Amino acid sequence: MGQTNHNYQGALQQPIGSGFGATSTTSDVIKGIDLTGKTAIVTGGNTGIGLETTRTLAAAGATVIVAARDMEKAKRNLAGIPRVELAAMDLMSRDSIDAFAGTFLQSGRPLHLLIHNAGIMWVPLRRSSQGTESQLATNYLAQFQLTARLWPALAIANGARVISVSSDGHRFAPFNFEDPNFTHRTYETLQGYGQSKTACILFTLELDYRGKDFGVRAYSLHPGSINGTELGREAPLALFQEMGFCDADGNLLPEVAASLKTIPQGAATTIWCATSPMLNQIGGVYCEDADVARLSYDPSVPGGVKAYSLDEISANRLWTISEALTGISFPVG
Repeated sequence: MGQTNHNYQGALQQPIGSGFGATSTTSDVIKGIDLTGKTAIVTGGNTGIGLETTRTLAAAGATVIVAARDMEKAKRNLAGIPRVELAAMDLMSRDSIDAFAGTFLQSGRPLHLLIHNAGIMWVPLRRSSQGTESQLATNYLAQFQLTARLWPALAIANGARVISVSSDGHRFAPFNFEDPNFTHRTYETLQGYGQSKTACILFTLELDYRGKDFGVRAYSLHPGSINGTELGREAPLALFQEMGFCDADGNLLPEVAASLKTIPQGAATTIWCATSPMLNQIGGVYCEDADVARLSYDPSVPGGVKAYSLDEISANRLWTISEALTGISFPVG
């Protein structure tokens, strides 16, 4: 079978035998890889799997710019890590994103890795100053805007990768093109989260197709369910119970606890997508457990990626609506 040049409808969506798995760690997947001279940007790179991502890339020789909202907290968490630069950015603010990107572009540096790691989940209904639902604004539209603004630096890198930390939570909902901001429907936080993570997958699918001729490849991923992150800090107990994580008393179910990844295991797929030579000729794919994931057809079987997240028409439509919602024209070229 000849190699196709896109992942529309999941044309490339099958495991490639990476040799890694759910228990692989960042140190496993970075082994033997030298990032000396490479420049990376990691959003939210000062906590959880973002911090582990920053630490791993820097240890392999990369210069890592961490975009963070809480600068004092970021300074504390990043202390002692070499080759790290810290910059302020609020993903809910278009002006803040533009300012961050503008400062980076003024440095004249190529950008080899853009890792969209920051995200929110299980939040009550909030809106940005433009009226955008907060999970859509933070988890996806900020990625679209930041990538568009940083495109000149990606295009001159002579080989760049854009990584979106999506989620198995994309299975909660396809993207709702009719009402993405819950203007006319009842707000449900998991529906908002699900569509934002579906959008991440559709975006990387389309970005890879448009960007590959410029040496820019794109990947989305599910990091796994991870112990010790701040993602669930606003979630009410009832949501964890609804998702089958806790019993009636709020105790984590033993089988759930056993399935949780450590932070170095949770960041491994990000690092694999960012650095693996096995992906040099493949892009636009959704990955999990440090390999390309399979397509998911049976909702009762965990893992995999839903076909609606790899649909060509939806990917093109999302690009158009993203330009409208952000007010940004992003013609790749």
